[in-house]
Amino acid sequence: MASTPVPLPQGRPNRRFQNLRTITALILREMSSTYGRSPGGYVWAVLEPVAIVLILAVAFSFLLRSPSLGTSFVLFYATGLMPFRMYQEIHQVTASAIRYSKALLVYPAVSFLDALLARFILAVLTQLTVTYLIFAGILVTLDLRVALEFGPILLAFSAAALLGFGIGSVNCLLFELFPIWKSLWTAASRPLLLLSAIIYIYEDLPRFAQNILWYNPLVHLTGLTRTGFYSYYEPDYISMAFVFAIALISLFFGLMLLRRHYRKILMI
Repeated sequence: MASTPVPLPQGRPNRRFQNLRTITALILREMSSTYGRSPGGYVWAVLEPVAIVLILAVAFSFLLRSPSLGTSFVLFYATGLMPFRMYQEIHQVTASAIRYSKALLVYPAVSFLDALLARFILAVLTQLTVTYLIFAGILVTLDLRVALEFGPILLAFSAAALLGFGIGSVNCLLFELFPIWKSLWTAASRPLLLLSAIIYIYEDLPRFAQNILWYNPLVHLTGLTRTGFYSYYEPDYISMAFVFAIALISLFFGLMLLRRHYRKILMI
């Protein structure tokens, strides 16, 4: 008598497909709500950093004869600003992911990790596109002859995204459970534009300031990005091990705490 074949378990593949479909749906929802409500949604995502770079370039061109690296103020400030914005945007969308998807997290098919990954993926793709458009526009418009090294650039932006995701996942819980922490974090983060080696390079600072700002991981990322645009710039202070340690430790504790306590946020 022929034995009846035993069907293979389909739980895990189906679960992975369900997670992918959920994340895709959340990304489409995010696109329509964040950038699709107004005709200039994505246009503003490009114009905002362009406006900041131009304001910095025009302002400091009156004060300085040339930037710390190269001859173009616009390119110099863009190489500092764009990795900073990658971190800033990823952190912002990750820190608000649970609150943003609060109504959907009551359904078993949607997990807190789906909500985080959806916002993270869309923000990374958006910032990479914006960064490409800005740098391509600068190099073509100003007719700059730059020997790009894509390795350091991609490493810096990847680390900036991971750092934003890690710190953002921690703050995703802390912002909701302790509202005073959000106010304190916002106040403490305002000087970051001035403290992340965006409008200067690390070597321009006196030794005591270097010893302090070395512990700002964004300083390492702006410096690494500039090595990809200025081949003669060889900073010896950069430690990507330090940056990745902060990013991965933050991500580990952020996801662990969210897994244990995110339901408390849903009850607030």
